[in-house]
Amino acid sequence: MRPRATSWRSPKLPLCSFEGESSSGGAVSLDDPRVQAVQGWVQEVVVGLNLCPFAAGPLGRGKVGWRSVEVASDAVMGVLALVEEVDSGAYETALLVLPDCRFSEFLDIAAAAQDMLEQTRLDQRFQLASFHPDYCFEGAWKDDPANATNQSPYPALHVLRVEDVSRAVDSHPNIAGVPERNMALLRDRAGWTE
Repeated sequence: MRPRATSWRSPKLPLCSFEGESSSGGAVSLDDPRVQAVQGWVQEVVVGLNLCPFAAGPLGRGKVGWRSVEVASDAVMGVLALVEEVDSGAYETALLVLPDCRFSEFLDIAAAAQDMLEQTRLDQRFQLASFHPDYCFEGAWKDDPANATNQSPYPALHVLRVEDVSRAVDSHPNIAGVPERNMALLRDRAGWTE
């Protein structure tokens, strides 16, 4: 069972895109290899294979915020800091890269971040997507290549504006076909059969 907070305040966390100290006391770097790995995955896999038909725009405009936290327990507050940056217009969307953690632990972290959005009513304006190296969709085989749509090199939480997602979904000619297309593409590339 995960703990529930009754209120959230918004500290200015020194996340990885800033020089200085991390929230856990360690030095941060603008060249965090975890962030670079996730950036490469987004560029090569998500955009390169067109898994998300909406990702290329913000990426090409340089409007994706990239941050990392040194310890997983900082993730919820890191998400809140990114929500503030996206809300301010600094970015259209943002990803928070976490340190390595088990998939089950990551799901608890993602749920705690979602709880924070709900408790603060930010869920009416922002939503989260989650990515993890061991991501496995409920009911899927662990070795199903279709899981790769959410298998980033490091755990990551993606902050999106609800209105941007709604606008993108409404403008897409066949949004319902995107998941099926992605599953078929990834399974075909891997030579996988059910």
